[in-house]
Parts: sequence; C-alpha cells; structure tokens
Amino acid sequence: MPGSGSGAVTRNTLRQQIADALRDEVLAGRLPPGTEFTVKQIAEQYEVSATPVREALVDLSAQGLLESVQHRGFRVRTYTVDDFRGMIEARTLILDGIFRCLVERGVAPGAAEMLVSVRRRGEEAQRAARSGSLEVLIGYDLRFWRELSGLVGNPYISEFLHRIRIQCWVFSVPHLQGSPELRTALWDGHNELVDAVTLADADEVRRLVRAYNQHGLDWAARL
Repeated sequence: MPGSGSGAVTRNTLRQQIADALRDEVLAGRLPPGTEFTVKQIAEQYEVSATPVREALVDLSAQGLLESVQHRGFRVRTYTVDDFRGMIEARTLILDGIFRCLVERGVAPGAAEMLVSVRRRGEEAQRAARSGSLEVLIGYDLRFWRELSGLVGNPYISEFLHRIRIQCWVFSVPHLQGSPELRTALWDGHNELVDAVTLADADEVRRLVRAYNQHGLDWAARL
C-alpha cells in the first residue's frame, strides 16, 4: 500500500524517541524506582497515540528498566544490592572477553578513528566523575563503554554490555543522588583504560578492569 512504509518508519522512530526519553528520565532519577504509570498517561504527556508508547514501554521492560503491573500499567523496576552484584559478575565476564579479544587479536578495522572518539568520551566521563556531575557522567559513560566494546566488531556483545550498564545505573542513581561522597563513589579510570587498550597491555587492562569492578562491589557493600 502506498505510504505504509513511511508510516511504519515514523511510528518506529517515535517509539524509539519515547523509549529514549523515558530511559533518560529514569537514569536522571526523575522517575525513581517504584514509580507507576499507564500507557494513557505517557501518551498524554507526549501528546502521541497509545501504540508507539505501548511498544516503547514493552521495549524498556525487555531491557530491564520497567516491569509490567497487571491491570495497572508499568512500574520502574527496583533492583536490590544482590541484583547489582549479579550485574557486576555478568559485566565482568563480558569485559574479560571483550578485552581479551582487543589485546589478543586486535581491534576492528577503522579502530584508530574509533579510539579517538572513545578517548573523547573517556575524557568527558572522567571530568564529570571528578566533578561529581552524575547526570553528565552517565551519558558519557554509556557512550564510552558502547564505543569501546564496539571495537571488537561484534554488535551482540556491545548491545548486551550496554543493557547491563543501563541496569547498573538504574540501581545506582537513587543511591548516588545527594550522596556526600559522590565523587569518591564514581569510577574515573576511563582514560587509563583507553591507554592500556591502545598499547595492547594485557596486564594493565586486566588490572584496570579488576579495579573497576571491585570499585563497584566495594561501593555496594557500604550501602
């Protein structure tokens, strides 16, 4: 049918825009864990039809940000400290594989330009972490890890790690907001990790990744 393809693209684009907007609201702490809402409420808020909203909420549920509440709509998922430890364990296994590939077989074609971009993300993330700018850090940190894992050239690995990292932030944000020790709670070794990957220094990469994951576990143990 004429025009049906264009309509599908428009709806899918709107679906992604809504999903991105709601995810950003969750990561900024403006939709804290346990917040409930309906498709109708979100559709009215964004002044759109219910269909792309429902699809966006289902997508976010599949990513672990939301959970469906029978007959009531959706709720921002609440993660426990044990959940967070499990996320770090999964993240550790994925990172070990990613960096083993990067060090042993090298990075994907065109990696030199990609590393320049990764380093810029790392510099911004490091600057935000040291200044305690949580919302700014989250944006750059997610881009940093997505681009760094993308150097392997396997989109399935990159996407899986990205999803876990979002879940880690969903857990962390409510605990970090307003924390008097915010700066010390935020990891800021992004540039050192890029340096180690660039030099293919396997021992340094392993040391930094271990320190990164241990930093998260030590922080969670104090909650």
